Amino acid sequence: MAPPAPATASAARPVALGTALAALATVVWAGSFVTSRALHDSVPPVQQAFWRWVVALVAVAPFGARAAWRQRELIRRHAAFVLLAALLGIAVYNTLVNQAGLTTPAANMGMIMAASPVLMAVLERAGGTRLGARRVAGLLAACAGVVLLMAGGGGTSFAAGDLWMIAAACCFGGYSALLRRRPAGLDGAGFLFTTFLAGTLMLVPCQLGSLALQGGFTPSPGTVLPLLYVGVMSSALAFFAWNKAISLVGPVRAGLVYYLQPVCVTLLSWALLGEAAGPRQALCMALILGGVVLGSAARR
Repeated sequence: MAPPAPATASAARPVALGTALAALATVVWAGSFVTSRALHDSVPPVQQAFWRWVVALVAVAPFGARAAWRQRELIRRHAAFVLLAALLGIAVYNTLVNQAGLTTPAANMGMIMAASPVLMAVLERAGGTRLGARRVAGLLAACAGVVLLMAGGGGTSFAAGDLWMIAAACCFGGYSALLRRRPAGLDGAGFLFTTFLAGTLMLVPCQLGSLALQGGFTPSPGTVLPLLYVGVMSSALAFFAWNKAISLVGPVRAGLVYYLQPVCVTLLSWALLGEAAGPRQALCMALILGGVVLGSAARR
């Protein structure tokens, strides 16, 4: 009879899968920051958010609508949780990101969003989870990169969009910490469909107001294709991967992986938008990468 597999090996599988899913979501989301910045002068922020979630709702409906209907009673009992998740993660977060894209370079957007794992860790610690000294050190090192970016100087001015991004980071951190407390038995696809639907409905009044005040945008390959990307890839795929990662490894470990996003955003914005990346951005990336490595090496 073959000896049983070591417990550490079986325990490592969900950690590896969760880390990989968090990395997948992080890379895909990096593209959405670049997309938001690219659309800043052609599609108003609220309309970007609204059509993003309409596309995402259509993309996830074949997988999530039936599951949501089966679990409608469970969803009704936990309506407050679902609505709060939809408000933070769907309606508000992405609208703030799009608003920030009006005045802030994509690289800055990604680096400021790196502050959200700190809030995830604070909320997780408040819930009773021990973080460990190395993980805390990794969080602080990566956060130092954000502080350096926000300190000003070096030719990079503080823009109003930076404040919008700080608010967006707080919303995303709260949403990620909230996922850890998702009601037991609530199907992942059904949860996504329900929050996408609720978030889209929350945006309807804002969409109507934007159309009345700003007018619509002209559909073209330059506007429709980016909206399809953020709707299908950055919403349906990335949110499913992120939510699953949270359930497997928790918001703190997933948050450490999320620190890689500023690096991806900076490289993409440099390659696709021609945004400059100077020595201070390089130092920020070094701090972020060092924090990820240090935090990921936390004691098992």
